[in-house]
Amino acid sequence: MSDHARNTGAMRTSPRCGARVRSGGACRSPAVRGKKRCRMHGGARGSGAPSENQNARKHGMFTRDAIAERRQIQALLGEARKLLEEMK
Repeated sequence: MSDHARNTGAMRTSPRCGARVRSGGACRSPAVRGKKRCRMHGGARGSGAPSENQNARKHGMFTRDAIAERRQIQALLGEARKLLEEMK
């Protein structure tokens, strides 16, 4: 046997990925330096969607403008209902 002391303390205390894997547990691979995920789960350079990804937007139903327009329509419908109730 060797008297060589293995210094594994730094490896054991390094931050872990923590992404959910198929089995339901957490990925225990070391995270990429400066990131929260390992190289397989999005920590690699260039991985992930680009900022302001237009390809991820499917219909625009929940954009700020669409929500404001729906609120305005609901307000107009509410006023119309009140007016109809007054006319009865």
